[in-house]
Amino acid sequence: MATTLEIAKSLLSPPGDTIQEHIDFIGMSQAELAERMGRPKEKINDIIKGREPITTATAFQLEKVLGIPASFWLNSEKSYRKELYELQQQEELEKEKDWLAAFPVNEMRKFGWLPDTKEKHVLVDSLLKFFCVASTKEWERIYLDEEVSVAFRVSLAHTQSPHAISAWLRRGEIQAKEIATAAFDKKKFKEALAAIKELAFIMPDNFAQQLQNICAKCGVALVFTQSLPKAPICGATRWFHNKPIIQLSGRYRTNDHFWFTFFHEAAHLILHGKKDIFLENVQGTEIDQEKEEEANAFAAKILLTENELQQIIDVAPLTEEMIYTFAEKFRTPAGVIVGRLQHLKLIPFSFGNACRQKIDLFNEALQQ
Repeated sequence: MATTLEIAKSLLSPPGDTIQEHIDFIGMSQAELAERMGRPKEKINDIIKGREPITTATAFQLEKVLGIPASFWLNSEKSYRKELYELQQQEELEKEKDWLAAFPVNEMRKFGWLPDTKEKHVLVDSLLKFFCVASTKEWERIYLDEEVSVAFRVSLAHTQSPHAISAWLRRGEIQAKEIATAAFDKKKFKEALAAIKELAFIMPDNFAQQLQNICAKCGVALVFTQSLPKAPICGATRWFHNKPIIQLSGRYRTNDHFWFTFFHEAAHLILHGKKDIFLENVQGTEIDQEKEEEANAFAAKILLTENELQQIIDVAPLTEEMIYTFAEKFRTPAGVIVGRLQHLKLIPFSFGNACRQKIDLFNEALQQ
């Protein structure tokens, strides 16, 4: 049984059909047409069958011999080739079902990253446009090849789900392009971290928007991107088209995780180079452990200095009331203090969890 695409191709009429109809009407053979145009008979037959395109020269020859304007033949040829190419593209896209199936398409449609359709060729085409690549081969070259790509300098080939991770990262790039930022000023960004820490302590309802604004004024595009299934990434930092991006997923929905992740990513921009790409919580990529430890130490110090930590330790055993007192004193979120103490195993994981604040980055006010 013929497919819909096969039927559509069979119904597509090349401009040569019009040539044949016209010469039949006036009683001219293909051989005579070829002779009058000064072209081989075989070439004229190929043009009539659509195997050869009508060129500008051919169109003007037809105008002279048949009296039909060259513009008519050129427009007919252009329209035919466009429709034929689109049908051929649909056939090619239909073959990429396995590539499409590897992506979390349902979630990407739900988030509005892809059109709300189940037509496979439309979704494949939309994915290619989403990634700004001409074909799946280019996607593989950029995201999976072991050799360094100009567009993406880390291979995802050995990660749990390179398709989902690449989609999450690409969405961050799209979001970053929509944010107007100043030129990156590393000194200004480092100085702004004190104000950001105060924002973390106060935690107004619009803290995320305020945080984005502060970063933008320093030249950093901060984006919040919904998590995707099989993409456990919680944060990423990289430069894209001369713009530094900090991308957060909000995967861990408490203020201690959120703020540590933010300051960790900020540290990468301040301490490390433009060619580095940092993907947090992604197994299977090459990790520079020394740089990760530097970023951890930087974030920890911003949120709670060693001297402040020691003051807290010195008054142990702690109560939640004491945690809040220290939080006020050091202008550090109580949840961050609890998280730090738990991480260092100075308090049990069952203690102080009420001090943590819940964070939902993707309520209606934050949708991008």
